[in-house]
Amino acid sequence: MRAEIISVGTELLLGDIVDTNAPYLSRQLSTLGIDVYYRVTVGDNTARLADALKEAIGRADIVITIGGLGPTEDDLTKETIAQVFGERMVADPASEKSIRDFFARRGAHIAESNLKQALKPETSIAIANSTGTAPGIILEKNGKIAVALPGPPGEFIPMLEDSVIPYLSKKSGGAPAIILSRTLKVAGIGESAAEEKIKDLIHSKDPTIAPYAKSGEVHFRITAKAPDKDSALEKILGMEARARGILGRCVYGTDNDMLESVLVRMLEGRGLTLALAESCTGGIVSHRITNVPGSSKTLLAGIVAYANKAKTTLLGVPEGMIRKVGAVSPEVAEAMARGAAERTGADIAIGITGIAGPGGGNREKPVGLVYIGIKTPFGDLCTKNILGGNREDVKWRASQAALNQLRMHLIEHGKD
Repeated sequence: MRAEIISVGTELLLGDIVDTNAPYLSRQLSTLGIDVYYRVTVGDNTARLADALKEAIGRADIVITIGGLGPTEDDLTKETIAQVFGERMVADPASEKSIRDFFARRGAHIAESNLKQALKPETSIAIANSTGTAPGIILEKNGKIAVALPGPPGEFIPMLEDSVIPYLSKKSGGAPAIILSRTLKVAGIGESAAEEKIKDLIHSKDPTIAPYAKSGEVHFRITAKAPDKDSALEKILGMEARARGILGRCVYGTDNDMLESVLVRMLEGRGLTLALAESCTGGIVSHRITNVPGSSKTLLAGIVAYANKAKTTLLGVPEGMIRKVGAVSPEVAEAMARGAAERTGADIAIGITGIAGPGGGNREKPVGLVYIGIKTPFGDLCTKNILGGNREDVKWRASQAALNQLRMHLIEHGKD
């Protein structure tokens, strides 16, 4: 069987983002014996997408589109597929319920544009999206198969592996019956650097290992195909061991592990207590720690000392120090951690101060500069971090850095 991949999105043509989905899809299809002869990129334009679909249908058995399934007016991939295949769009009740539930769980308002995502070509099968709001589709008609998947890798990869690959396995014949995946989670290293370290593994075909970036960390999804679950798991664990051997302590967990839950387990296992003194992160680290069940045994207090006066009154940071070196400085981060430990009696304390932006930075202290001070009984630590992104990104990445740097500090001092 022959397949063609169509990546949809003007941002791809402009070079704003790099398409990592299409290469990953090509590798997945090759394991099924499905040849990919063409990969096309089209902007958010219905007429040009329709032309690309018609050409693809003429030369391939399977056409897979990636992107253009969102709630905005330029997300028209499913509508264009329906037009090309002569189908009308209908609402899918299961998809609509899933979208409504997604917003209800978050207590967020749902707009009509979000419900548009529940529409699908009439004879197509809806593909559930467990991590977002955009369902995909599989449409089989006139001897051709059309598949539409969302663009965000965190949604695209699970939907591809859990729904599309099993479907195409049956169509291509002779494919393994079991497809199993496991996610390896990495922190303290960027996506490019992590990918470079394991570049030889990324070219593997079975099992495959593919990176996708999350804010402040990198995930590697390992996927294996085999006649039975045990054989697939054996392949996955073999690949995981090789990746861990290369990435070392940067690997903090797998699948449902969260950085904060891993850290809480480490602290609890050693009988260590923690206090937090946050400025630019505004309590995000405290929030994440308290989301971990049982963290009350570990976290004694979280203090948000945003204003300079609060740093002095709540944490004992000397006014003269702030006047001399500024609130965003290694000295103040260390003093915040020291003050939190002294005032709460915690074994370990973290102090975080920085410039989240968009204003407030200068040449010496740019936006994204964050100092993290860590006080422990087995040695103190203070790091300078330059973090990218908008204000929200900087705050989240600072929380990631703080959690991970304490995790690494514990490991280095035999407290893992």
